[in-house]
Amino acid sequence: MEKLVPNWYSAAQPLPETYIFPPDARPGKFSVAPSISNDIPVIDLGSQSHDRALVIQQILEASQEFGFFQVINHGIPEALMNDTMDVFKEFFELPLEEKRASIYSDDPNKVCKLVHSSVNYDWEEVHLWRDFLRHPCEPLEKFMPIWPRKPIKYREHVSKCFTQVKKVALDILELIGEGLGIGSEYFNDELSKETDIFVNHYPPCPDPSLTLGITKHSDPQLITILLQGDVSGLQVLKDGEWIGVEPISNGLVVNIGYQLRIISNGKLKCAEHRVVTNSSTVRTTIGFFITPSPDCYIEPAAALINASNPRLYKGFRYEEFRANYFRKQGKTEVVLEPFKIES
Repeated sequence: MEKLVPNWYSAAQPLPETYIFPPDARPGKFSVAPSISNDIPVIDLGSQSHDRALVIQQILEASQEFGFFQVINHGIPEALMNDTMDVFKEFFELPLEEKRASIYSDDPNKVCKLVHSSVNYDWEEVHLWRDFLRHPCEPLEKFMPIWPRKPIKYREHVSKCFTQVKKVALDILELIGEGLGIGSEYFNDELSKETDIFVNHYPPCPDPSLTLGITKHSDPQLITILLQGDVSGLQVLKDGEWIGVEPISNGLVVNIGYQLRIISNGKLKCAEHRVVTNSSTVRTTIGFFITPSPDCYIEPAAALINASNPRLYKGFRYEEFRANYFRKQGKTEVVLEPFKIES
């Protein structure tokens, strides 16, 4: 329990050495590319009704160039998004005896848990400046009873928000399927069967230039939908530069996971990203990770393979990929190697 940041940290303390990254991994003081031409695309999902083809084109272009985009007019009420964000902020502000005793755990097999830094805390070389809460979302009737009981509105708001976010995710996946030419229903059923929620909480940091909230990585799942609130911190690596994903009102951040990269046979980009901290403001973000079932068989879509576009990846069960990803600690240089087809 003492590992959780607010339980031991005070603003008067220097950054502990165990949180200081090696010089080549530190974000530094000037870590965001200034070029406005590299802004992460913002796509209006509401315009589907009169120009669906344009929305599909915008999503594909963003997925190919950045692996990230933001969406607006997605249909989720702003009040629900705000209520959900508020309930998570309230959760992290609760006294320890009310908040964490029942779910804080070092047990890697516990599905609903509160963790500091990462599940690898005891053997990682450098700690991350964050606490996070994670739990599965579906089926709701199975998992909602193990969610936190406090704040009182937690289960009500989070379940409603999850239901709405999943609809948006499936809508985006339908558009991607159409755009790739593999069919709008390609990602239904087992490929998008599960959703996990990760809520990251980044307290103010005494020296953001020396540490990270999350290190460089790409997501192992199919697609991620993020509510990032109104505080900056998320950065995407593009052409060797870190680009800030600036918050927009009532927007959702969407990023392509490894499984979409593989199914698209490399057409879609699975971008590396990280989170930097700040010295003045708490940042809380809500990530919904749309995930295949463990036994789901993943392979490049057959419609995308031909003489000009040979198959790049082997087929595998999703659980095989996930196990390899965590065994390699998510290191982007090596996680795909076992699944590539040698040319």
